[in-house]
Amino acid sequence: MNESDVREWPAGCGVMHERIRRHDWSASPLGELCGWPSCLRAAVDIMLGLPLPAMLLWGRRGVLFYNDAWRTLAGDDHAGRLGNAMADETAHPWVAHMRSLVAILDRAGSDGRTVELASASGPAQRLRFDYATVSDEGGGPAGMLALASGDGGLPSLVRRLRDSEARLNAIVTRAPVGLSEISDQGRFLRVNDALCSMLGRSREELLAAGVADVTHPEDVMRSLEAFGRLLQEREAVSVDKRYLDAEGRVIYARSSLNLLDHGGRRTVLAVTVDLSARRLAEQALAESEARFRALADASPALIWHLDPNGKIDYLNRRYLALTGRSAEDLERNWTSELHPDERDAWLQQLAHARGSRSSVRGRLRMRSADADWRWMETHASPWFGAGGAYAGHVGISIDVTDLVLTQQELAVSNERLKLAIEGSGDGVWDWDIAHDRVICSDRLRQMLGYDAADRLDSVKDWAQRTHPEDRQGAQEALDACMAGRSAAYRHEHRLLCKSGDWKWVLARAIVVARDEHGRALRMTGTVTDISEKRQSEEVIWRHANFDGLTKLPNRRLFRDRLEFSVLKARRNGLPMALLFIDLDRFKEANDLLGHDVGDQLLVEAAHRIARCVRSSDTVARLGGDEFTAILTDLVDLAHVEWIAQKIISALSEPFRLGNEVVYLSASVGITLYPSDAQTPQALIRNADQAMYAAKNGGRNRFSYFTPAMQAQAQTRLRLIADLRGALAGEELQVWYQPVVDLRSGRIAKAEALLRWFHPQMGLVEPQRFIPCAEESGLINDIGEWVFRQAAQHSRRWGERLGQPFQISVNKSPVQFLGRGRDSDWGGHLKDLGLAGSSISVEITEGLLLDASPIIIDRLMQLRGAGIEVAIDDFGTGYSSMAYLRKFQIDYLKIDRSFVQQVATDSGDRAIVRSIIAMAHELGLRVVAEGVENDEQRHALVEAGCDYGQGYLISGALPPEAFEQMLLAR
Repeated sequence: MNESDVREWPAGCGVMHERIRRHDWSASPLGELCGWPSCLRAAVDIMLGLPLPAMLLWGRRGVLFYNDAWRTLAGDDHAGRLGNAMADETAHPWVAHMRSLVAILDRAGSDGRTVELASASGPAQRLRFDYATVSDEGGGPAGMLALASGDGGLPSLVRRLRDSEARLNAIVTRAPVGLSEISDQGRFLRVNDALCSMLGRSREELLAAGVADVTHPEDVMRSLEAFGRLLQEREAVSVDKRYLDAEGRVIYARSSLNLLDHGGRRTVLAVTVDLSARRLAEQALAESEARFRALADASPALIWHLDPNGKIDYLNRRYLALTGRSAEDLERNWTSELHPDERDAWLQQLAHARGSRSSVRGRLRMRSADADWRWMETHASPWFGAGGAYAGHVGISIDVTDLVLTQQELAVSNERLKLAIEGSGDGVWDWDIAHDRVICSDRLRQMLGYDAADRLDSVKDWAQRTHPEDRQGAQEALDACMAGRSAAYRHEHRLLCKSGDWKWVLARAIVVARDEHGRALRMTGTVTDISEKRQSEEVIWRHANFDGLTKLPNRRLFRDRLEFSVLKARRNGLPMALLFIDLDRFKEANDLLGHDVGDQLLVEAAHRIARCVRSSDTVARLGGDEFTAILTDLVDLAHVEWIAQKIISALSEPFRLGNEVVYLSASVGITLYPSDAQTPQALIRNADQAMYAAKNGGRNRFSYFTPAMQAQAQTRLRLIADLRGALAGEELQVWYQPVVDLRSGRIAKAEALLRWFHPQMGLVEPQRFIPCAEESGLINDIGEWVFRQAAQHSRRWGERLGQPFQISVNKSPVQFLGRGRDSDWGGHLKDLGLAGSSISVEITEGLLLDASPIIIDRLMQLRGAGIEVAIDDFGTGYSSMAYLRKFQIDYLKIDRSFVQQVATDSGDRAIVRSIIAMAHELGLRVVAEGVENDEQRHALVEAGCDYGQGYLISGALPPEAFEQMLLAR
């Protein structure tokens, strides 16, 4: 036994304690002392501390231990077989008894018997041996503890035992493990200091309590079962359980229970070892290992460990996922996954790192699950245990395949870039910042027309050749790149050519060197000629922001300028004005004289309006004949009215365009910021309303936006909202006004007129809600419904009269421009069994002037279905006989403004006679509107008018009243 083995055993007292420490155990079945299990050491400690003569037999072969009391009783010569295996003894006087004890141990039983002992100091004595098995760490029988007591032949021994009671108490009290004697009822009879300290309770508290009182409630049944098994089977029992200290904290412990027999009274000797520290250490170790494995498995890197023999004994999930192999396969031969070109060199690096106790780093390829080679950046370090012994290598490998491929592609790309720059025509420059020395390529000099003699070798030279308007922006972009605030320098600016012209260039550069403080040392870049590109962009920008005809800002740029003007006015506190300008009756002139003349009119009108405002103001064309003017920084609001009147006057002057002279006027709407509105959208809406107010007021005038206009707009919006539900709510009705033959007085036909009975406002006049219906698009659904109502009544009244009865239906221009809502009118009439001529469609003159393909197609569809067409309010617009012939019109309706004075005004009478004569010449029939007295009727009859309608005959009537009138006549 060497000195280190001796140190493995705790210090103690007694002859046998020292002998056991010094004994050479290497030849015994137990092996070296340092390798003994803890249960054996605890059993030997208990045996040595007992005051009674005691022996311990350990293992199946019965290796012998005994204490000082036994040595005194039996003598050194008699019992000097410390460490011998009793199963192998042949000469020992007690060999039969010893073998019986080994046999008892072998079958895990217990017994007591009396034997004679040849005492070293006298005649043989009879001794009573009580023994019990001692459990190993797993709870199985591992040894036999035997205690000797006198059988009446050793009075001195009995006295010694009585005298040693105090010594037993002292040993129990001072034992380093928890010792307690427990009654068969589970009450503490004796406890030592170690147990009191372990359970955090006083001796008095434990002696007043039972084992169950200090046991964790969940472990009470396990403790009772172990206690009952000991009492029943008389075999030593080991149980792990939890105790509770006085404050309720949990103590993990292991108790070895041994049965003691006191002449028929049984008690239990409990040896308790505190396992809390070990349990916490085990939990901490388990948690640490779990954390490591969770981190390792979550890591995108490969984490691995090699054992001292170079075999893999740990791999994380990423390693297994990358290789696609099992841990067992890799443990057998992990090097087969390395690329042959790097494998040997890497293994040599690992071996060198072990010898030098240094880390190693390398880049090598590893085979992946899809049989491709992946580049891995690998770091590894040798690992040495606490004693300095080599314990293997730990390592981490990061997949850098994408980086390697990128670097390879970058190298190729750099070569290609070099060739591309040389062939692209770009100029190249390099700037030594510390010495302010610029080197530029010949191509860059050629681009600007400079030769080798011209000085271009410093940044100051280039700054002087940068356009003054671009110089600050170029310098700021350069400073940002040099300071690291931007990754690269990029700026478009103008450079001065040697010829004196300015050329637009795109300059790009990067910092290619910095010092240890991050200051830029060198930049390299290129210069691209973008003059043609900028010119193209300028053209595109102008097309996107300026009207191609008048060259004024278009709607898009107008909105930008208006938003900017509002922000400016808000900032400087000066009011601004927005003017909406609409050319009166431009459409008629455009259609009459042609689009070429119309375009010239718009150009000249734009020039006149622009001349009326200041250069700081904005004039824009929104489209068609609509213009706007933004007047800013107004000190005197009277200036706005003066400008508006100036525009009206300028536009009322004759437009002399070649051989044509055209007279126009303008309606101007004015709104002010901030008094009328404070947002661009509200200003536009207000100016538009004011312009319509000027137009409705007679044209050729201006009108300010007022709250009354806003109220009218809101009323219109309310009407539109209510009109959406009017049809479904049965608030709309179709009334009929008779059209009579002026000579006979017979009702020849009727005109369907729409009436709206609003639940709150009562009867709403058509001139109020029809524009709302057209504006909102509801006119399509309403017009379709009116047509079907008229068709139903045409059939009913035709059946009552016994002959077809025609009803005229007004059709809005908006309906003609809608999406095919009337494509089946002829089919609907056919389904009702009516001829197409049962319906007549009334349209305005203006619709014929807009000879668009869609309108022509719609009119032809009506004519094809046999539906007749009438021109309403004829004579108030730019009429054309060509249109009347082209579209095969059936009726002309003379506007009521001519009929009112037909009997008293010779001019109106002449106009009416001319219209009637012209119509009859073209084969058209004529209807006079607004016939209110007999004088008018007589004048119309004399002029040859065919039909008439008006209050002289009857106003519009509900269907029932009209039917009565029709049948009565």
